[in-house]
Amino acid sequence: MRNIIWLVALVVSLAFAGTALATDGAETFKAKCAACHGKAGEGMKGMAPALKGNAFVKGTAADVKKTFLEGRAGAAKKYKEFPIEMPKNPMADADADSLVKFLQGDLQK
Repeated sequence: MRNIIWLVALVVSLAFAGTALATDGAETFKAKCAACHGKAGEGMKGMAPALKGNAFVKGTAADVKKTFLEGRAGAAKKYKEFPIEMPKNPMADADADSLVKFLQGDLQK
């Protein structure tokens, strides 16, 4: 009986591990995005476009996630008026999902 309790506890812990270990989307934005896109997502002249109110950011979550994970360089670069390319930002899936949720939710308010 004791072993079954431990087994159940382990299974429950593993089931919630991905969500429990995910970082807050706002913190990820602050650490990885704000330097170029502005601390409120308003964009930075000569650096990067606004994310707040941006139609692309309001679009499909998969496209937004792909953009910050893979970056945009060369022919894939969308905003030619900005001199720097969108860098790749590798991170765990749960962290990426949390960032997308923040970008499409709280940042747009």
